[in-house]
Amino acid sequence: MLRLAPILLSGLVLALSVRAQPSAQPSGEPPAAQRTGEAPARADLAAAVPVVLRAAHVLQVATGSTLSPGEILIRGERIVAVGRTVEHPAGARVLELGSATLLPGLIDAHVHLFLHPGAEDLQTVEESVPERTILATLAARDDLLAGFTAERDMGTEGAGSADTAVRDAIDRGLILGPRLRISGNAIDILGGHEDANRFNPAQHVLSNATYANGAQQLVEVIRQQHKEGADFVKIYETGADTMRDGVLRTPYQYTAAELKSAVEEAARLGERVAVHAMGEPGTHFAAEAGVASIDHATQLSDETMRLMKAKNIPAVPTFAAYEYFATHGPAGTDRRDPERDPELEYKIREFKHQITFGIPFAVGSDVGPFPHGTQARELVLMVRYGMSPLKVLQSDLINGARLLGWEGAIGELAPGFYADIIAVPGDPLADIGVLEHVSFVMKGGQVVRGP
Repeated sequence: MLRLAPILLSGLVLALSVRAQPSAQPSGEPPAAQRTGEAPARADLAAAVPVVLRAAHVLQVATGSTLSPGEILIRGERIVAVGRTVEHPAGARVLELGSATLLPGLIDAHVHLFLHPGAEDLQTVEESVPERTILATLAARDDLLAGFTAERDMGTEGAGSADTAVRDAIDRGLILGPRLRISGNAIDILGGHEDANRFNPAQHVLSNATYANGAQQLVEVIRQQHKEGADFVKIYETGADTMRDGVLRTPYQYTAAELKSAVEEAARLGERVAVHAMGEPGTHFAAEAGVASIDHATQLSDETMRLMKAKNIPAVPTFAAYEYFATHGPAGTDRRDPERDPELEYKIREFKHQITFGIPFAVGSDVGPFPHGTQARELVLMVRYGMSPLKVLQSDLINGARLLGWEGAIGELAPGFYADIIAVPGDPLADIGVLEHVSFVMKGGQVVRGP
């Protein structure tokens, strides 16, 4: 997390109203199935009436080709066929989506369901974990309705393993939300990036992360979090950040050997490690250790990028959060030109070099400090700063599915994949901004927004 304003609880009534009818909710997987990336077919969905989606266009992200017009046949949770025309089984329900473009549900590989706009440190102190969990369910709903059908929750910021309950409630159809990979609390050193360093020490304010000072404690924390339901491990590797003479400076928190211990322990449990790493040498240590992703990744040396290419470690830039902090002061009202912010200006230059170098990317917004449901802005910014719309979509959907451990199950419109599908009013290859105007959302074969 980079940093957050209390929001009103008026949405609570809506969230609770959604809860009462599981048959109307999108399907998901139980926790064990989530860890393996497989999900058993639910009998009620397997017997469901076939659905045919028909639209002016169907985008095939892997190839960049577009079917015009296009149809998708869905039976239960899965896609059966995709083409300009498909079979219409007897009794099938046909949904006409007009001039829209259909594409796979979006993936956000870096979210914070337990944060909302405002002062992050204060909300983690002033709001109880039950209150924050209620707000997290509303955030999950907002993200799904915005077209994000799968997400990786990168730390509860002091709410421990409460995200286990949110994931499991979504999987059971009790609440609306994306498919989730969760980490519980992030892991940090004493006095590290998410420790309560700005508070009076005599007040004993808790860290927003779980302490692990060294390799052995990393292993112990990973085992405890696995017991509590975590799907992956989130580690803070750098911070605090400063800009000096136009260059990012950020101390590392764990050595490459310590991170390697975490990676090996996570692998033993069938999990992977994602790191918050802003710059060198922490980013290099993370690449050496073989982490799953380097999130924020503002500063990467050529040697670090060489390792990332060799090991297929994606960078997750999180531009949307940078832009938000560059345009909002402490009260949330101070607006400035974001691209004149020294750190963001530096990050944009570095990002252009990373594109030229050819490292892999995934798409993560760091949503939470800015409003949930608005994070399609991340894809817009990645295009603005140098990537083509198709490359951004492939980074989001192909690389994102791989990063979340659902490769071959989400991220494409193809037979056998989950029917996680959205519709947008235009061509995202011509104008990536149409992703900010999702008009239809289907998750696991069930419509959660639209006709």
